[in-house]
Amino acid sequence: MSTKETEKSILSATKFKLNGEVLSATPFGSGHINDTFKITTNATSNNLYLLQRINHHIFKDVDGLMNNIQAVCNHLKMKLAHLGEEEVLKKTMTLVPCLDGKKYHKDEEGDYWRIFLLIPDTRSYDILETTEQAYSGGMAFGQFQKQLSDLDPKELVEILPNFHNIEFRLNNLRDAIAKDPVKRVTEVQDLLDYIFEREDKMRWILEMGRANRLPLRITHNDTKFNNVLLDKNDQVQCVIDLDTVMPGYVAYDFGDAIRTIINSAAEDEADLNKIQLNFPLFQSFTAGYLSEAKEFLTDDEVDSLIYAVHLLPYMQAVRFLTDYIDGDTYYKIAYPEHNLVRTKAQLKLVKELEANHDKLSEILAEYLTTK
Repeated sequence: MSTKETEKSILSATKFKLNGEVLSATPFGSGHINDTFKITTNATSNNLYLLQRINHHIFKDVDGLMNNIQAVCNHLKMKLAHLGEEEVLKKTMTLVPCLDGKKYHKDEEGDYWRIFLLIPDTRSYDILETTEQAYSGGMAFGQFQKQLSDLDPKELVEILPNFHNIEFRLNNLRDAIAKDPVKRVTEVQDLLDYIFEREDKMRWILEMGRANRLPLRITHNDTKFNNVLLDKNDQVQCVIDLDTVMPGYVAYDFGDAIRTIINSAAEDEADLNKIQLNFPLFQSFTAGYLSEAKEFLTDDEVDSLIYAVHLLPYMQAVRFLTDYIDGDTYYKIAYPEHNLVRTKAQLKLVKELEANHDKLSEILAEYLTTK
């Protein structure tokens, strides 16, 4: 990190109500959206903080974003109050207010900053290593949804409109095809055929929601495994990265988590033969998730889970292919065909999921009946 960036992050940190004086600011974590720094002060306790520069190009409604996060954090703290203040601080994110009482600081250059307490003695994993971790991850997201199941979704704004709306994503794809700015449509016609053949069945969750058969709830919408903090024994500690928390359908969280853990290969694996399903991780995550979530899920929500398992990798393929046709304007790429490789990998995952639909459904049914 440059000296200028260090100085800027330290100056921003001084705008918040911290214990002690700021000693250092160092880059922290593996996130790709916001810039995150660990702040250390000279206080004898509670001297570690997370400072983040909010990417306001993606999260354009910073007031709405921060109000969402505050509402969720307050509700979770209320749910956990019986554990005592010390445990609550370990199990929820805690926003630190600015000196002027605001939730965030806007600097002279137009950047937005916020600070959370850093939760000590925790770990996160970019890649799942064990079935025990998978169980903990599923339990964490199931518990998160359960604790928020009685928070009125109307209290939160849709911070990223249409984020998981497959109709919106397919319309974007059609727009890209019509414009074809870099003349790539012809070379991907087979992929487009595969996608549009499945269009109707991929609308199931959206149509169920429109028919009021799926309730809107507060969902996380970015259920990567590294958004769960575990303790030293790999037990659930806290769900983090609350930027995308907003009203949605619970199945989207389940489906996106499965998309990221069930694939035995990388998201951009070029050798499609390496893309196989990791059933033990699916089984463990599902067991952990349903151990918490089945307490509040409706029958229709239960039915929607298997549809989301197919939908989320399909939707990600649609997004990658749209960007490829558009000329790679959204996702960062490492080489010219990167988005095409990503598309093919996600569609291969869809094929594997379709071929094993019955087996996956049986696993879901097993843990729905387990006490």
